[in-house]
Amino acid sequence: MREMTVQEVNRYLKNNSTPPLLLDVRESWEYNICHLPNVRLIPVRNVASALADLDREQEIIVICHHGVRSRLIANFLEQQQGFKNVINMQGGMAAWSRDVDFSVATY
Repeated sequence: MREMTVQEVNRYLKNNSTPPLLLDVRESWEYNICHLPNVRLIPVRNVASALADLDREQEIIVICHHGVRSRLIANFLEQQQGFKNVINMQGGMAAWSRDVDFSVATY
């Protein structure tokens, strides 16, 4: 599993012609406060049941509030489920709102 800072993710999304799947693993109430555009919300508790809907070959950037849950899910996808290209967004949405886009709500 690779890890990227929020600044690296921001640059990567701006410069990548093939967008990765942005997988937000927070709860719905957290997502409703703030989220990145074009993300797919699958809360942690639902990831295992949604595996069939995810492409094991597609690049996936996993996102949560602080980067802890996303790291667990990224590791799960790669180490236990055979996904090939998984990235954890370090610092999560809290870091995104602090370091990339100040207009993103915090909680």
